[in-house]
Amino acid sequence: MILVGLTGGVATGKSTVAKMFERCGAIVIDADELAREVVEPGKPAWRAIVNTFGRQVVRPDRSLDRHVLGAMVFRNRSKLRRLERIIHPHVANEQQRLVRRIAKRKPRAVVIYEVPLLFEAGVDKRVDKIIVVTADRETQLARLKKRNGLSRAESLGRIRSQMSMAKKIQRADYVLNGTLPRPSLRKQVGQLFRSLRLFAEPSAVHSRYPLC
Repeated sequence: MILVGLTGGVATGKSTVAKMFERCGAIVIDADELAREVVEPGKPAWRAIVNTFGRQVVRPDRSLDRHVLGAMVFRNRSKLRRLERIIHPHVANEQQRLVRRIAKRKPRAVVIYEVPLLFEAGVDKRVDKIIVVTADRETQLARLKKRNGLSRAESLGRIRSQMSMAKKIQRADYVLNGTLPRPSLRKQVGQLFRSLRLFAEPSAVHSRYPLC
């Protein structure tokens, strides 16, 4: 089995690329989905967040108010780091549990772990290869406005809260341009999947895994 970290900047196209890998046959683990699960009402991470940031981040149904929490932490780097220190260990435990289960069922699988803060959370030390999905700043801003309804200032705050794209690219094994037309991006993903598949199963014949 090969575990591949998939990351990039906010709104660079990571989820689009992850879905393309999934269509090729990879197993995808979404860190954001795990993060939502570990902060469900009553869970340890939920309690720690409420104790740290107060009841104003809780909705009437006891779920976290992500808009309020996001506005609070993205304006304050120290608060953002506190939130990350609460969530990341729980997400890491769940991710490792899932990988162990996959390894038992499919020992030659290509597992894509989509995680926005791969380097910031130290996940790069736990994966075999790293893919970084890139996009130019204006594309990121336009996508955040369309997808999340964020202002330019809010979007810039989200972008600047993460490691710079240049530093991520320096530490990547593979780089994909998330602004490419879908057919071109899909072709590159297919080629990369076939290479990763051979890492997972070195004895495989290249032609057994056609482009997807």
